[in-house]
Amino acid sequence: MKVSRATFVVGALGALLVPLAAQGQKQAVIGYLSGSSGLGPRERAFRQGLHELGHDDGKTIRIEWRFAWGRDEPLAILAAELVRLKADIIVTDGTAGTRAAKSATAAIPIVMASDADPVGTGHIVSLARPGGNITGLTSIPTGLSGKRLEVLKEAIPGLTRIAVVWNPEPPHSRRAFQETQVAARGLGVRLHSLEVRGTGDYEGAFQAAARGRAGAVTVVSDAAMFTHRAQIVTLAARQRLPTMHTHSLWVQAGGLMSYGTHFPDLHRRAALYVDKILKGARPGDLPVEQPTKFELVINLNTAKTLGLTIPPALLLRADQIIE
Repeated sequence: MKVSRATFVVGALGALLVPLAAQGQKQAVIGYLSGSSGLGPRERAFRQGLHELGHDDGKTIRIEWRFAWGRDEPLAILAAELVRLKADIIVTDGTAGTRAAKSATAAIPIVMASDADPVGTGHIVSLARPGGNITGLTSIPTGLSGKRLEVLKEAIPGLTRIAVVWNPEPPHSRRAFQETQVAARGLGVRLHSLEVRGTGDYEGAFQAAARGRAGAVTVVSDAAMFTHRAQIVTLAARQRLPTMHTHSLWVQAGGLMSYGTHFPDLHRRAALYVDKILKGARPGDLPVEQPTKFELVINLNTAKTLGLTIPPALLLRADQIIE
């Protein structure tokens, strides 16, 4: 029987619309790309989320884990490797991972388990209609920077001057700084802006904060700062400056407190996107969601070293206290 070109094209397009889970009996391959250092709470939450949806690693699916161990440089190589493996979906943890995956493929669906600013970086068109082959979750909602300032002022009554250590280059950092400015005006707090563009600027920034008699510092983290968080926390301690951070890992490294997105919850929710795509959904049609769960973490050891007494009401609200 003769098959026309039009019939062939329609048939090929129809095959593309068949849910991935129904294409033969092979396990769907889920690539996981992260700059972190191996399986941790985020990855376990992602795997648990998949399990709850009926997808078990090694049974119904196969997860190919790829970690860059704290460096961005290997991500492009790892993303290309996942493409060569013909992964059905690539899940990314972090902006750098999304960027690497997007550069590696425009065909394989990409699910962002966390991305600081996917619109600002051009990874997607909009949160409501991401378009292309990328969807998932953004990790930084509007207003979170202002909330950190409120918590910091509650932790240190009488606080009137706060230094902000930030990198003006990433779009999400600029937005966070602007939100902090608005919140400061409402709280009657004076801000001291300290811009850093690399590791060589960190020490000078904290020295300037101390000279300016800042009562505390809020650190607007970017990828480089997060990687060098131990150095930054040490510099703050040297100047005896209380610090507010974006993530609990800063507090575990010795920072005073953090208020931010609960990343394991984002990864659990990323499993929902994987499930929908395996069942035939188009990534570009799935709206990108924002965080709904946040956590307050306080390091009482650091507070004691700084001679601070954290108000009991704030301690009661903390999700985690490090002693």
